[in-house]
Amino acid sequence: MRSHLLNDTTAEQYRRSVTDGVERVAAKLAATDRPFTGITVDALSPRIDEIDLDQPLHDTGAVLDELEDVYLRDAIYFHHPRYLAHLNCPVVIPAVLGEAVLSAVNSSLDTWDQSAGGTLIERKLIDWTTERIGLGPAADGVFTSGGTQSNLQALLLAREEAKTDSLAKLRIFASEVSHFSVKKSAKLLGLGQDAVVSIPVDHDKRMQTVALARELERCAKDGLVPMAVVATAGTTDFGSIDPLPEIAELCEQFGTWMHVDAAYGCGLLASLKHRDRISGIERADSVTVDYHKSFFQPVSSSAVLVRDAATLRHATYHAEYLNPRRMVEERIPNQVDKSLQTTRRFDALKLWMTLRTMGADGIGQLFDEVCDLAREGWKLIAADPRFDVVVEPSLSTLVFRYIPAAVTDPAEIDRANLYARKALFASGDAIVAGTKVGNRHYLKFTLLNPETQASDIAAVLDLIAGHAEKYLGESLDRAS
Repeated sequence: MRSHLLNDTTAEQYRRSVTDGVERVAAKLAATDRPFTGITVDALSPRIDEIDLDQPLHDTGAVLDELEDVYLRDAIYFHHPRYLAHLNCPVVIPAVLGEAVLSAVNSSLDTWDQSAGGTLIERKLIDWTTERIGLGPAADGVFTSGGTQSNLQALLLAREEAKTDSLAKLRIFASEVSHFSVKKSAKLLGLGQDAVVSIPVDHDKRMQTVALARELERCAKDGLVPMAVVATAGTTDFGSIDPLPEIAELCEQFGTWMHVDAAYGCGLLASLKHRDRISGIERADSVTVDYHKSFFQPVSSSAVLVRDAATLRHATYHAEYLNPRRMVEERIPNQVDKSLQTTRRFDALKLWMTLRTMGADGIGQLFDEVCDLAREGWKLIAADPRFDVVVEPSLSTLVFRYIPAAVTDPAEIDRANLYARKALFASGDAIVAGTKVGNRHYLKFTLLNPETQASDIAAVLDLIAGHAEKYLGESLDRAS
């Protein structure tokens, strides 16, 4: 079995095996003509269930053959221009190359003696990102597994900086369309169920700062502690961006930690055209960025950034076997001192490879393209009498629903939209997401692929309308 260990004696086997895998994936990408085959859980499950993991195939070629049957053939392919559903981006080739390198070398980014140059590369990218944000010379941060972990760590720091003996008094303020991880983080941090105060949004799904001011005043009046305000720069459902400058003013007035969840909107940091949409982010105490959303990186690639590096001490724990305190005095850089994780992948390498190959402007140009496409898509939907679109896009998300001319029952319209989404997914022709707006079911395009064209949007709208009309026709037949 030593023949499968990657080392100096198996380098040629490694080259052949990885090349075989790359060639198969490349062939699959080249031949994929739709984002999904439409396979069902009931059809795919038996294939995987019948595999005996205690009976190996002993040959990577045979394993790749099997993988074609149980995964590659029916995977969801985000690179396809009619994948329009969630915040999944197509990935750039330099980042995929970085993924191959980091997996083979397998550095762990917790301590210097496990990563060396990897530590310095990650630190350089953190500095690059904080400079793009404008957090100032004392800023720092660390890579994380994703936006949920970044938000959790940011709120942990906010909790500790709040300096209160009573967790029950702490309050977090976030808009009603903020990410669910805010409430999840509050629970994990031991705060009460009422800790997260939901702030209403305006017509454009942006936090109402008048309502935020009112709640902050109420908090102070009731003897509670305003622990943090979470402003969102790119909500998951709408791509909406909260009014960051006004929120920053209120946070300063009430002495409250300002966290900006820019997991989605961080692509604007590289934008050549739309950077002003996140003006005010430079006043945050902490920021979440997900490079694997709008920087076209493979999962996972995320970071949490802070204005004051000293606040990261709240995540620090020293273990004698790993990062004893003497290493700080010796100026040995251990990233575990800043992180909630211990063992951690060298995910920063993917972004490094991307920037060194394409440059920030290359990333920004791609993100600008999808933002501009969303504007074009919004005009298409707004002009189509078959659909109702919710808000003009701030980033690259469109929320809408099919409205039949002959049906007025909102519940029946809900069912038609749910059916259309399900039928479209089953066909494999395109994939769209869904959400609720005012307790009504809506559909959602999340546009992150620069290869998607307005013609793709128009074609998918026709498919949605066709499926919805089919459902309504059958519904009328059943009723009669």
